[in-house]
Amino acid sequence: MLVSVVVPTLNEVGNIDDLLTAIFRQCGDSLDFEVLVADGGSTDGTIERVRAWEERADVRLVPCDGRRGLAGDVLQAAALARAEVVVVMDADLSHPPDRLPAIIQPVLDGSSDMVLGSRFVAGGGISGWPLWRLILSRLGAALAWPLTDVKDPMSGFFAVRRERLLAVDAQAAGFKIALEIIAGSTPSVRVSEIPIIFTDRVHGESKLGSAELVAYLHRLLVLAGGRISPGNAVRFAAVGFSGACVDLLLFQVLIALSAAMNTAHLASFCVATAWNYYFNARWAFAAETMHGKERAPRPYGRFILVCLLALGIRSGVLEAGVGMLDLAPQAAIVCAIGAAAIVSYLGLAFFVFPSADARVSHTVRWRVAAIGVVVYASTLRLLFLGLVDLLPQEAYYWNYAQHLDIGYLDHPPMVAWLIWATTCLFGDNEFGVRFAAWLGWFATAFFSFGLARQLFGRSAAFVSLLLVAVLPFFFTTGLLMTPDAPLAAAWAGTLYFLARAMIGGRRHAWWGVGVGLGLGMLSKYTIVLLVPAMGLFMLTDVQARKWLKRPDPYVAAMLALLIFSPVIYWNTENGFASFAFQGARRIEAAFRFSLPLLGAYAVILLTPLGLVAVLGVLWAHCEHLGATGDEGRRRVARFILIFTLIPLSVFVAFSLVRDVKLNWTGPLWLAAVPAVSAAILSIVENGAGFKRAAHRLSGSAIAIALVFYGLALNYLASGVPGIGYVVGLPTLPVAWREFGREAAGLAQEVRQETGQEPLMIGLDTYNIASQLAFYGSGDDRRTGNSVGRGIVGLPDLMYGYWHRPEALRGRPAIMISVKRRHIDVPVLDQHFAVLSEPREKRIDKHGTPAGRFYYRIGYGYRGADPAEGWEAP
Repeated sequence: MLVSVVVPTLNEVGNIDDLLTAIFRQCGDSLDFEVLVADGGSTDGTIERVRAWEERADVRLVPCDGRRGLAGDVLQAAALARAEVVVVMDADLSHPPDRLPAIIQPVLDGSSDMVLGSRFVAGGGISGWPLWRLILSRLGAALAWPLTDVKDPMSGFFAVRRERLLAVDAQAAGFKIALEIIAGSTPSVRVSEIPIIFTDRVHGESKLGSAELVAYLHRLLVLAGGRISPGNAVRFAAVGFSGACVDLLLFQVLIALSAAMNTAHLASFCVATAWNYYFNARWAFAAETMHGKERAPRPYGRFILVCLLALGIRSGVLEAGVGMLDLAPQAAIVCAIGAAAIVSYLGLAFFVFPSADARVSHTVRWRVAAIGVVVYASTLRLLFLGLVDLLPQEAYYWNYAQHLDIGYLDHPPMVAWLIWATTCLFGDNEFGVRFAAWLGWFATAFFSFGLARQLFGRSAAFVSLLLVAVLPFFFTTGLLMTPDAPLAAAWAGTLYFLARAMIGGRRHAWWGVGVGLGLGMLSKYTIVLLVPAMGLFMLTDVQARKWLKRPDPYVAAMLALLIFSPVIYWNTENGFASFAFQGARRIEAAFRFSLPLLGAYAVILLTPLGLVAVLGVLWAHCEHLGATGDEGRRRVARFILIFTLIPLSVFVAFSLVRDVKLNWTGPLWLAAVPAVSAAILSIVENGAGFKRAAHRLSGSAIAIALVFYGLALNYLASGVPGIGYVVGLPTLPVAWREFGREAAGLAQEVRQETGQEPLMIGLDTYNIASQLAFYGSGDDRRTGNSVGRGIVGLPDLMYGYWHRPEALRGRPAIMISVKRRHIDVPVLDQHFAVLSEPREKRIDKHGTPAGRFYYRIGYGYRGADPAEGWEAP
């Protein structure tokens, strides 16, 4: 059987003789070679050596111009090959010729369309490379990760059928032709990898330089579906530069005219956006949006979405530059425009004017979209971590961290420990409080990716990443520091290890189950709902039932209890207060039928489209259970249904008789996310008609959700330009810093009047007291004066543990509430010698009203007796 070997060369006189000798040494009874040397313009005698070989062996010199790099030279030589199977290998002897038969055989026998000599599979490796080249190689493979499942897509040693090689994009350039075949083939190519030991060259110099790296990055973007070319990049840059000049000029003029920063920012952005769209559509991308003699329809809707996405990032950079880095607006706007330009260009290239090349599969487009969404959402959250005021709950958990302990009344201590750690690094500010939530999201995403990959494959795993990035519950757990942030990460990790243990049959995964459950219980008690789900799965799944007779699940349970033991100890020392609070208190609450509310909350957590998708896949997996055939498919369906529906059924049952909370069901949807991802891919790959419409709807819904997040965060940080806040405190966290400044001013007045430090009492359960502690004492964040309403005989959660009324007698106090009725109640009189009349104070932010609060000043605090006749808020 004749096989063509293509060897690209450029100044390889020291290697070519040894290489050709080694290649022909592999010839045998059933294998013969022709060698085509694709020379890119050697000047060191390589050409003369090859000419000499032409006289004594089946060797041909193919002179090439080298303008498209190694890829162009290989394609030029392959077009002249006589054999149906072509091998490509380097001329520097880094690819071992003795592996030729092993690489060729799977292609000859039809078991593979392409075989790679891989450095990164078991048995493969690299010898003689410096560290920087190892890192560069790994980085190059990582960049190609979304496009292919092979481990070494950078390999230059491979065998492939000739028609597959010649089907490569005619514009292919650079030095990684294998990736062009793998990612640019339709239908997809069947690839296998065999191990090789890659040895660094002895003679000559590497041809890898900056030009080759740039060409590689360019081809990656093209193969990913982007309309990327040097031409449109230069044209876009020219349009962008002119638009930036317009943008900057108008911004500076408006600032000079005393316009508010956000007003100037929005006005200049809108003008520059109109400028950029006109010239991008008519010039920068115009040549590539033509179909015959007619232009493609102008995608105005998509362009507007990209503009709004760019606006979200731009606003975050501008606000962070001014508010956190103390830059002047004129300097911060330059950084903001640059960041928006990156978002705009990639959005135009991949979303507004994407490549129409049919070789870019829908699956690859969704993988690339997933990475883009993850990067965008993560950047957006990071920018606004320190710009949006803390929620009252976040301020309350910050108070936890100021009274660090191994247990608390209403929640386990994980949230306090994380806030303590990150505020030690970044200070007692909003960014420091929330940074652990931002990091924790990556743990949730990592385990969600792994779970989906295990159950449905790598492409579904990418879509799972996208869903975890964009669904409201998971987006907010990566932004807000509440117990749900570490709970989501622990829940995702526990599901991942449960799937490895009970579906994959891996014993060591039970250690991960134990750690995940233990950390989850340190975060929030609701993760124990996975325990009955585990039991039911093992009872109903024949293969998983074996674990009931083995020690591993029981060891996992003991490990989880060991990790959770600090909370158990705290409860034994405090009359099991936390367990009673989360158990008996909820059971003894007043009757309320709240099932419709539970459904409404699910819509908020998942979006309407997301909830419909979840319910649809759950129904489909119920049908899988009764189907005959693939037992593996039924086991996956059983896993998804049990680990979603068992926790959900508990909340549904509870909602029939008691009130429910918005966030309760959030983590349980993690079990269904992989199934939704697989369903989306099925629609993308096989759907037609209304299914294709559903595909387009999903893409638009994702973009709209990201736009909403960006606009909402911008509103919370700076309001509506020219208007301020339509909705403010206490509904939204938009002016707690200003609230704290007003409260601190009142405290200063009382301090000057009485000569004593006044107590700050929030007359709700914990919201006002927590915000007073964080925002009401200036930058030193003193918590000692914010004591909670427990000192006037009312329940105030952990404040009753932190502050004892008897130690505070005789001091003045300022009682604050956002509701007038809490200030007017007569029971407050018994706790003070003198009590002022209720007063009202307005809160302004950026010169516009953002809320109001009510307060009274009490003198001569007498102590706390249980108050009567109080209606709890």
